[in-house]
Parts: sequence; structure tokens; C-alpha cells
Amino acid sequence: MIGLTSFGAYIPQLRLKRMTIYQELGWFAPAIMAVAKGERAVCNWDEDSLSMAVEAGRNCLAGIDRAAVDGLFLCSTTLPYADRQNAAIASTALNLKEEIRTADFAASQRAATTGLISALDAVAAGNRRNVLVLASDRREARGASFLEMWLGDGAAAALIGTENVIAELVGSCSISRDLPDHYRGTGKRFDYTWEERWARDEGYGKLIPEVVAGLLARTGLVLSDFAKIVYPCMYGAEHAAIARRLGASAAQVMSNLHEETGETGAAHPLLLLARALEQAQPGDRILVVGFGQGADALAFRATEALRAQPARNGFSTALQQRRELDSYAKFAKFRELLELDMGIRGEVGGQTAMTALYRHRDMVLGLVGARCEVCGTAQFPRADICVNPTCGAVGRAQPYPFAERTARIVMFTGDYLAVSVDPPAIYGLVQFEGGGRMLADFTDCRLDDVGVGTRMRMSFRRRWHDKERGYTGYFWKAVPQGTENA
Repeated sequence: MIGLTSFGAYIPQLRLKRMTIYQELGWFAPAIMAVAKGERAVCNWDEDSLSMAVEAGRNCLAGIDRAAVDGLFLCSTTLPYADRQNAAIASTALNLKEEIRTADFAASQRAATTGLISALDAVAAGNRRNVLVLASDRREARGASFLEMWLGDGAAAALIGTENVIAELVGSCSISRDLPDHYRGTGKRFDYTWEERWARDEGYGKLIPEVVAGLLARTGLVLSDFAKIVYPCMYGAEHAAIARRLGASAAQVMSNLHEETGETGAAHPLLLLARALEQAQPGDRILVVGFGQGADALAFRATEALRAQPARNGFSTALQQRRELDSYAKFAKFRELLELDMGIRGEVGGQTAMTALYRHRDMVLGLVGARCEVCGTAQFPRADICVNPTCGAVGRAQPYPFAERTARIVMFTGDYLAVSVDPPAIYGLVQFEGGGRMLADFTDCRLDDVGVGTRMRMSFRRRWHDKERGYTGYFWKAVPQGTENA
């Protein structure tokens, strides 16, 4: 049996109501009032497609032996690097073994379903045993555009294998067709979109029914066999029209999350699948479709193993744990659509030493410290000499990962003088359960959210971006435990 053995989701904590966008920009584009209902998920300033993918992967791998994972496919149209494998960075951040096959899937909104099918094929062929598929997008749009209203940020993950399968693959079908409803040229920041009717009528409206019909023909199933059907379509009326065209009932078709998260790009099919799996019962069949320059359709059947999935904060928790972003100006700054004076301190830069990053990649990207094998003292950063003054053993340190360990604040400050996109900069000393301390930046919180003793979890985040060299650096920050969704 081949299929999903685990799944995960990550939705950024921040939510921007579409009416907030309209109130600021409606004077310029009054037509956006027509789509001003609901809200969209928004990355914090220190999040991007790669960091969200890692968080979704952590959610998916909760309670699973990471040493068993021998493949990682990262799917996105907004990856930070054009020529540095983003999947390899994610693999290091997740502390997966180095004897692993990694690949980036990009250039299409159906990258995630293509990656999912590729992972299923790799496992079916016996070349890989457990492949982690990550999907994430942080798409940009010009201010006052309909796209800005429709889009949202998010990530999802699925682990493919043959043991303890929770959703067995029944079959798949793919169509490749260069239908350019939108495109983004190399070096361009924003998508260029064609007329909405073209994407709606010739794209979603025809390709999704066509690929579903192909799947049904291949599997011998009929649409009424499916308990849950999920497919992306950012146009609400067309989403409902496709359901009628398919002959699906209202009970079968799950909402497109337009009013809760917005269209999360390449991540959307897997995010919808994660939601469907949370609600599924053993025996339920699930149909999931990916759309973009063609379409993919996959059919899964939930198994009894779904009941035995380890408890985790998944899609539902991520959706519920929200914090309203009540300022469009702050949103624009977070997306670097608005250039503000960061002061002299903000001019400090410098080239990142690739050699040093390589030597300490597990420590920087994976938050791996050390634990003395003599006295058991944990420490970060790693050092050759044990920090325990009664021990002082030399060369006896063993790798010790901190990323999945909770911590408590020992001391902290809110610094209005330090450079910060979202002042004040909040940071402090945290003590990990089981030992070990580190000075960490805090994120996804306000100053009144934290105090001495507050429980914190670690989150993989974008630490800085060197615009001159096109380099994005990542490290781990601390998030109050009560606001996590991973």
C-alpha cells in the first residue's frame, strides 16, 4: 500500500481583513470593494516560502523518526533562491540525514500536486521509502489590485511511504497544457495577469472537469464515491459553477478558504488536502486537484491508520490562532512595498561567509547544539569544552538538537533603538527544558505577550536579507507557546 503516512500545515498567525485594504486604497481602486469580504493570511516580516515550508514540515514530522526520511521535494513559485537548492536548506533545517534526495519543484501553481505525484512514483518504484513533500508560497501583488485581495500565504506538507498509510493512493491523472492565465518573467516581482474571464472560463472551468473526468476513467470510480472534493479556484462563483459542472453535491465540495486564508498558491491543494484529512473518516475517498498550466487530480482513500495519527496542532489550530494586522501600512512594509527610513543602524551589512555557514550548517540552520556525554550538560552554541564548571570535559560533546524543545524566558527586553521592521525589537535569554540557554530574538508577539517564565517554542525564520547580493539568511527565533500553530 502506497500513500500518505502523515500530513501537516502552517498558516501564518497574521490576518489582514480585505476591508482594511479597501479602506486605505479604495479611493484609488473602488472596484476592489466587490471582493472586500473576509481576510487573508499574511506572512510576518521575517517569514517567507522557505521558512513556512520548514514549519509545515515540522508539523508533519511530529512523532516520526526523521532518520527514515530519504527524500524531500520542495514545491513553490516564490522560492528565495534561483540557483541554490532551497530543498537542501529545508532538509538541513529539519535535521534530516544527508543521504537524502532533494529537489525543488517550481514554475507552476500545480507544483505541489506534481511533486506529490513524483513522490508517490518514487516510492512505488522502490527508489525511495519515505519522501516528504513541502509546498509553500508567499506571492506578491501590486497594491490596490484584485490579486492583492485574493492571495494569501501558507504552507502544507505530506509524507509519502508504504508503512502506516493513512490515505492510500487510488489513482492519479495529469494534463499538461500551456494556458498562460498569468505569468511572472524571470527577474520580475509581480505576476502579469490576463483577463479574469480567460482564467475562469478557459482555465479553471474546463481543465478541472477534464482532469477529474480522466481520473474517474482511469480508476473506474464515479464522483459520488468521494466523500470530500477539494480544488483551487480563487473566483468564488466559478468554484461553485465547477462543482455543478462536475455533478458534485454541496456536502462533497469543501470551501476554497477564500474568506479565511486567501489563495495560497502552490501550497493551496495540499493545504486543502490537510483540511480534508483532518475531517475524514476511515473509508472516505478524497479527490484533490492542482491547477496551473494544466491540472493534476489524485484520489485517496482514508484508512484505519488515520485514527492512530499522533496528536498535533495542525490545520484547524493554525486557522484558529490568528492575530489581526490592522494596518495596511505595516503590511506594505512587511512586503517591502513601502520604503521607510531605517536609520544609520539599518545600513550595517556585510557579506555572509559561505565557508563558516557550511562548517556550522547544522547549528545555524538546524539549531543543533551539544550535550556533554560525561555530565549530560546541554549547551548552545556548540563548543569543544563542556560549560559545566565541575566537568570541563574536552572533546566529549555529542550533537544535541534544540529546535523541538520548549523553553522559558529567563530575561528579556523591548528595544526601540535596535533596527527592527516591527519595533520594538524583542529578544532575551531563554532556558530550554532539559538544559541549555541561548539569546534569541522573539517573534509573532507584542511586548505585553511575554514575561519572565513565559513558555516559548522555536521557529525557523528569515533573519536578514542582503539585497545587494541577493542573499537570505535564516536562523531560529522564539515564539510564545500560546501563539504557535506548528
